[in-house]
Amino acid sequence: MFRRVLIANRGAIACRIIPTLRALGVSPIAVYADADRFSRHVAMADQAVRLGPSPASESYLRQDAILEAARATGAEAIHPGYGFLSENAGFADACDRAGIVFLGPTGDQMRALGLKHTARDIARQQGAPLLVGTDLLTDEAHALDEAERCGYPVMLKSTAGGGGIGMRICRTPQELEDGFAAVMRMGAANFGHGGVYLERYVEKARHIEVQIFGDGRGGVLSLGERDCSAQRRNQKVIEETPAPGLSDAVRRRMFATATQIAAAINYRSAGTVEFLYDADREDFFFLEVNTRLQVEHGVTEAVTGIDLVEWMVRLGAGDLPPLETLRVEPNGAAIQVRIYAEDPAHDFRPSTGMLTDVAFPADVRCDTWVEAGTEISPFYDPMLAKIIVKADDRAEAVTRLGTALAEVRCAGLETNLDYLRQVVATSAFVEGGFSTSVLKGVSYRPRAIEVVDPGVQTTVQDHPGRVGFWHVGVPPSGPMDSLAFRLANRLVGNSDDAAALECTMIGPTLRFHAATVIALTGADMNARLDGRPLARWQAMPVRAGAELQMG
Repeated sequence: MFRRVLIANRGAIACRIIPTLRALGVSPIAVYADADRFSRHVAMADQAVRLGPSPASESYLRQDAILEAARATGAEAIHPGYGFLSENAGFADACDRAGIVFLGPTGDQMRALGLKHTARDIARQQGAPLLVGTDLLTDEAHALDEAERCGYPVMLKSTAGGGGIGMRICRTPQELEDGFAAVMRMGAANFGHGGVYLERYVEKARHIEVQIFGDGRGGVLSLGERDCSAQRRNQKVIEETPAPGLSDAVRRRMFATATQIAAAINYRSAGTVEFLYDADREDFFFLEVNTRLQVEHGVTEAVTGIDLVEWMVRLGAGDLPPLETLRVEPNGAAIQVRIYAEDPAHDFRPSTGMLTDVAFPADVRCDTWVEAGTEISPFYDPMLAKIIVKADDRAEAVTRLGTALAEVRCAGLETNLDYLRQVVATSAFVEGGFSTSVLKGVSYRPRAIEVVDPGVQTTVQDHPGRVGFWHVGVPPSGPMDSLAFRLANRLVGNSDDAAALECTMIGPTLRFHAATVIALTGADMNARLDGRPLARWQAMPVRAGAELQMG
């Protein structure tokens, strides 16, 4: 077994890998950029090495800096996690040249399966069912000709990368022309490869993937499937196993296809073979291979009882028993949701700032890197945590997931937490077996008030506020006009001590995302609701989307 392993990543995956290494008696080595110098994975590791400034291109994507950190700390192996360099064939090759074990597939295997168009060729040679599609396209004219052959709608896809980046649905020739250059640029900017190709787009499809593990000598195990159909803009939001409504016959065929593709190139380590599933016809088609550990690997671990990171480390150290002795049978059902620092009310734009209050349920698995006081920067993926529930069956897992999400707190910035709560409560999710378009039917409206303009000296107060602390240097607080404050609360049916806004100079402009009742008391601030004067000293209903302006 290794003595030291360097983790070439950050965030939740780095924090996930460290305990496994410790359990194996391996010393974990962390790397970090300036924005992460106080992150949890840095504090958890035995050693931590600075890579450089905050931008990923100057830190987590610097192969030379990571290899130098491994040499300086005596690390014998590098675990890439997911994202960043995890599917970079050149980095895997560089590790081999440096005499450092790369805990993942070989560079040649990444080149063969990591690029979607070459993966399609391998899948075709192995007899895997494929959607009507193309090889790499040379230009827009070529794309237009091939789209006519495939039949609209088509999916324009970058051959490199993953995470839903570099994919665009084109329903007309004009949409294909408009998107061609953009998808090429996106692939080149994010993954260093601008190649694109086309596949016929299936309107009502499900996204199902098979977790595989190979020994590098032709032996490959299938460790069950995951349904990843709950997607927003081709980015997975919720993943579960087993896939609802999948027959045993289809499941066996899918497993056999996945292992055959991987075995054809003597695949090594963990990976995922992804399929598009047509539930109406009970048929599936090969999509791509992810030559790395997936964000959603935890649901597979939950139902199999194995630790995929441990398998990756043991395989790299030559300490993994023969695969035929490691066969496992999944048991029960597991579901994962991803909590992101993003604002669903504003097209899911990323949020930054400090988390002031963080709490996760103690009775479910939570892969996270954040805690109260964590600063969320704009430099990296905004994922904060993954909540994974396990139960005897899917119905119980759905119930446990709803309970767990109700207990989560992530305050201080906008997150998708309320959005997730709404999604898992929909009838479509509860029933299961939905297509990849299911989230388009979720009309999210938060129970929130948006501050469009803060005005001057508007504060959140409660009654009586903070009193009795002057003698130790803490100033008092509370409403200046306590009578008007309490009367406003009584008008809308609140208790006297409920929090409210007190305006003292220039009032704010507020937008209401949910219908509610408000009351204005105190001095006249020329309040207008949707441009109309608003009466004071009475309860007033407010519709969702209304805007309140105070002068």
